[in-house]
Amino acid sequence: MRASAVLLGLALTAPAAAGPDPGPTLAVRTAQGWETWWRSEAAPARWAAPLPALADRIRWRQATLGVDWGEISLAGDGEAFRVRVIVVRLDSRALELRLVKPRNGPVFAGRWDIAGAPAEAVLALNAGQFTDQPWGWLVLDGVERQRPGIGPLAPAVVLDSAGTLRVVPPDSIEAVRRSARLAFQSYPTLLAGDGEIPRPLLEAGLGVDLTHRDARLALGELRDGRILVAMTRFEGLGGVLANLPLGLTTPEMAAVMGALGARRAVLLDGGISSQLLIREGGRARSWPGWRRVPLGLVVFPRRTS
Repeated sequence: MRASAVLLGLALTAPAAAGPDPGPTLAVRTAQGWETWWRSEAAPARWAAPLPALADRIRWRQATLGVDWGEISLAGDGEAFRVRVIVVRLDSRALELRLVKPRNGPVFAGRWDIAGAPAEAVLALNAGQFTDQPWGWLVLDGVERQRPGIGPLAPAVVLDSAGTLRVVPPDSIEAVRRSARLAFQSYPTLLAGDGEIPRPLLEAGLGVDLTHRDARLALGELRDGRILVAMTRFEGLGGVLANLPLGLTTPEMAAVMGALGARRAVLLDGGISSQLLIREGGRARSWPGWRRVPLGLVVFPRRTS
């Protein structure tokens, strides 16, 4: 059990009658109650299409042209007994995207957070993974600032010359290095190829911790070319402690992205770094993190000439 939960004296298990069937499962809240849609012992090795039991539960709202968002509530095992998932779909061709890399801060801290997003931004989130610097490949305004990192589960998020944002597998990064207008790298891969779960997410001992629970942030590519962003927040105790780094495992987050229709997906830095801002009309909705980071992704409406 995590120290943060022990110190707060939280009960990280739900009464049997209040949640889904016991065991390693994920359920979604419906008007009729909880509906279990994923079981670890019967988890698919590939997601070929969205799962209606989950995907159809989202009531989508348009924040602006090219950006839709919605929410769902999940219930799972242990400290994931109540998890809210904030989901965003964006069409990069209708938007302008920028990476923000401020001056470096102290080790393991940056100088950017969503509070620094300009008033005209419609979406902002932390990007990639980091130590004291963003990890791996970094392209800002068409200029390569860092070379690609090496790793079989380290894809890149790339904006090409046509304005399309996509998730590029590690073995394809070299082919797009010269054409990238914006790029950052992250890990681990959640979905590869066309919805395939990587082997290290299916078998223990292959380099990915399959049992650690945390707040999660992921980015994926839908089959129609749009981008899917999903962030989790702890929803126990009425959501008053939403910023606690409690939530899903890496395989469970892969299941969420696959069930929502992503064909490729990667984790971004989660835990106390994960943060998200959505502006819907004149109203800002924000889910801040506890830590500033070295890299942010900020989205604006596309300017018309």
